[in-house]
Amino acid sequence: MTRDASRPARMPSPTFSPLYRQIKDFLIRSLEAGEWGPGDAIPSEGELAARFSVSQGTVRKAIDEMAAENLLVRRQGKGTFVATHDDPRSFYRFLRLVSDDGTVTHTVSDPFSCELQSATPEVAKVLGLSVGDQVLRVERLLRFNGEPVVFDQIYLVADLFFGLSLEKLREGERSLYSLFESDFGVRMINAEEHLRAVAADAYSAGLLGVAEGVPLLLVERTAYTYGNKPVEWRRGLYCTRHHYYRNDLG
Repeated sequence: MTRDASRPARMPSPTFSPLYRQIKDFLIRSLEAGEWGPGDAIPSEGELAARFSVSQGTVRKAIDEMAAENLLVRRQGKGTFVATHDDPRSFYRFLRLVSDDGTVTHTVSDPFSCELQSATPEVAKVLGLSVGDQVLRVERLLRFNGEPVVFDQIYLVADLFFGLSLEKLREGERSLYSLFESDFGVRMINAEEHLRAVAADAYSAGLLGVAEGVPLLLVERTAYTYGNKPVEWRRGLYCTRHHYYRNDLG
């Protein structure tokens, strides 16, 4: 069948972003540029409405969506602040392991290796790099009340973490994401995880204190900063002998 030459070709319809989404994009770009840092208060809704020449309702809708995505935090009577990993509550946003009895356990990060490597094809694909680009590979244990429960192998885009060392990783009791945010200006915004069951190999079994071949939960996580840029890939082996993985839906 041929097209009737007398009819004009159908042009694709233009797509338009709702106004509040445009304001949200402006605000995210401001966060990425460092106009407001983690923990800083952003201007009031009225000030932002005047800045962008829109209604306060439009600004409020943009901020509501950003708060739902953990980019901003509303504090009653105080204003709206840039979310930060220094907030102790953010620690459990990415760590979903819970003890069988439901109690909150004292968690300690125990890094034991930090070295520069060339990206393998697998690592390069996940982090959007070229094979052979430099990455930092970190190995650590997460201990719950002193018991090794998680063995993490973490790959970081090396250009973003210049100066990261094992000594720095061992400083204080901050979470890794708090360290990345405060010392390197890299804020993890969201993450994608893939879970599967695997058998413990000799190396991971020795670190976690289990028998070789014992079932472990493999959690592969890609973490993104502003602009949906992947900056971290980690492979965590979780021992679920006394813990389970919890994910709240809805």
